[in-house]
Amino acid sequence: MITDTYNWQHLADQYFLQENYLQAAQLYEQAIAIEPNTISYYWHLGLLLLLQGQEAEAQMTWMLPITEADEEHLQIWTNELFKFLQTEAERRENLTEYSVAWLIRQHMREIIPSDINNLLQILLLYLKLEKFEVMNELHDWGLIEILNEKESVNIDANLLRQFLEELLNTIPLHPIVLSLVEACLPYFSDTYQCFDILLTATLKIGHTLQQPILASSLLKLHLRLEPENVEILRHLAIFYQDARNYSQGIETAKLCYSLSEGLADKIFALHLLLRGLMSAGGYWKEICETCQELETVFQQFIQAQPIALEEGRILRLLTPSFAIPHIKDTPTNFRLIHNKIAEIFNNDIKDLAQSEGKNYCCNITNKQVLRTPNKKLKIGYISYALRNHSVGWLARWIFQHHNRDNFDIHTYFVNYKLINDFLQDWYVQQAGTTHKLGMNGLEIAEQIYQDEIDILIDLDSITLDITSEVMALKPAPIQVTWLGWDASGIPAIDYYIADPYVLPDDAQDYYTEKIWRLPQTYIAVDGFEVGVPTLRREDLNIPGDAVVYLSAQRGYKRHPETTRWQMQIIKQVPNSYFLIKGLAEEEAIKRFFYQIAEEEGVDCSRLRFLPQVPLESVHRANLGIADIVLDTFPYNGATTTLETLWMGIPLVTRVGEQFAARNSYTMMVNAGITEGIAWTDEEYIEWGVRLGKDAALREQITWKLRQSRQTAPLWNGKQFTREMEKAYEQMWKRYLDG
Repeated sequence: MITDTYNWQHLADQYFLQENYLQAAQLYEQAIAIEPNTISYYWHLGLLLLLQGQEAEAQMTWMLPITEADEEHLQIWTNELFKFLQTEAERRENLTEYSVAWLIRQHMREIIPSDINNLLQILLLYLKLEKFEVMNELHDWGLIEILNEKESVNIDANLLRQFLEELLNTIPLHPIVLSLVEACLPYFSDTYQCFDILLTATLKIGHTLQQPILASSLLKLHLRLEPENVEILRHLAIFYQDARNYSQGIETAKLCYSLSEGLADKIFALHLLLRGLMSAGGYWKEICETCQELETVFQQFIQAQPIALEEGRILRLLTPSFAIPHIKDTPTNFRLIHNKIAEIFNNDIKDLAQSEGKNYCCNITNKQVLRTPNKKLKIGYISYALRNHSVGWLARWIFQHHNRDNFDIHTYFVNYKLINDFLQDWYVQQAGTTHKLGMNGLEIAEQIYQDEIDILIDLDSITLDITSEVMALKPAPIQVTWLGWDASGIPAIDYYIADPYVLPDDAQDYYTEKIWRLPQTYIAVDGFEVGVPTLRREDLNIPGDAVVYLSAQRGYKRHPETTRWQMQIIKQVPNSYFLIKGLAEEEAIKRFFYQIAEEEGVDCSRLRFLPQVPLESVHRANLGIADIVLDTFPYNGATTTLETLWMGIPLVTRVGEQFAARNSYTMMVNAGITEGIAWTDEEYIEWGVRLGKDAALREQITWKLRQSRQTAPLWNGKQFTREMEKAYEQMWKRYLDG
């Protein structure tokens, strides 16, 4: 029984905190019977009923005084009840009792449906509780409409920022995200806050989740606040290009270049422009002009050293070099510039790391400890491409055949893809101790260093800036580049894996890394999965007795001189057709081929442009439609060459001087084939014509390729793995011997 006002309320509070809601409710029921006009008692009793699961009774209790209120008191009491419940909801949120807080706030929404801050808090709680299905009901809540009435909305800016961050981090691909972000933007008086939230989210959406269209749409919203934010424009250009919206990607890259002031920014803007032009294909004049400008700015940058750069600009230095070997085969000149840029990159990364207290390469390793007899070498592989990617398809066999008794394998997935990718899943299961990592180079290097890796293998070279950063930090005593591209030129890398053919004999003269030549081949595979073909000659309106040539490469590799050779072959071989396949801007690449065909006197009706297919296995099966595959130059096929040879199809390739111009050469030699290897432009045309006219020669090559599956080094992944392991052991011995 209530005998003392202070004592009973104090006792009720104790019951409440002890979650003895029944006893506390009984006290408030008695209080209401004694003092029915004390409104706050109804608020407490209703809350206690709600916490006992009696929602209808709670609502009736709250409404009892409100329904009897006059107009003057109605709004006052409604607000008073709302604030009372809000205080309790906030207390529960601080205690991380999110389900209880969510329940209270739902009833607050019944009381004042349009309170924007409460709606945002409810949504935050939904996200924390992973109740994502409620997002489908947001249109019924009128949330976006409320946000759009900016003048009449009193919003908590910190809460809005927290909600947006949680939304974009938790369910970034939900259909309502774009509309919600658009409605929230006008409330950001600090544009940097908005920039920080959106850029972080779009990097994940565009790269990790591989949704570049949504990522570009979000960044376009930010441009409303800052139309000339160069950082936003850089990423927007990339996402446009990744979404195959090449024209906008090119125009955005041009805008980046016009707004760039420093030399490092200009280098990256030119890279973005080349990336767009070359991915689209068919823009050869602009490509050459842009490449020349890039080389000029590279030279200016080298001459202007030292230039103090922050991390973002440092990371962008190396990747722009990727375009140049696609355009010309001049490795001596190319590496003279590139190696200097790589040295600057390496030094800047080391300085940056030292400023943050990281300096792995200065840690002295106790080599006596490492001389332990029968020591199991720790081998680390680092890459962003261990998934449905050329590197992912080709690297499988070394992981499958590694001798786990002698080697402890660690694999570092850079920017691990949060998507369903069966090849990535295969690596997670088969690649030893796996680490699913993000895009922070220092954190990745720290992980490698803590794992005490003996030999770190870089599978990306300069194709990913984050991997280049990790290698420059030197977290392992021996560092090697293999497979992903040409050597990076980073001084912190000790060796570059090659073979007797893929680099000329004098290549060491212009490589900073020690070239480690394996005895036969720098890559081997046990084979490829082949599906059911979806291409038939009759579907392409090609006669059954025609000679079919094929070139399957992306727009990056389309060079006008090589295309002229191909057209001259088609012209000289009667009843021949040319199939063209590869990622590019459809109209641009057609214009490119049609123009050269007309200039060389080839009827454009003999050209066929093939669509992409969703499965790699089907792509390989479809190669069977071709009698001869014509390789690209100065940048050969690599995975496509291996697939062509595995399918037993004759190939014509032009051998050059650089790594990219000798891939097909080494693969053909290691498959036991010399027919089709051309050392001059004229030989390329001669081989193409000869193979087109000589069906018996084609059959002989096909037979040899079929037989080679049992005997050739190119198709022996296990033997190749033993050679790689032998190389690792020799590298380790050299390291211990100093």
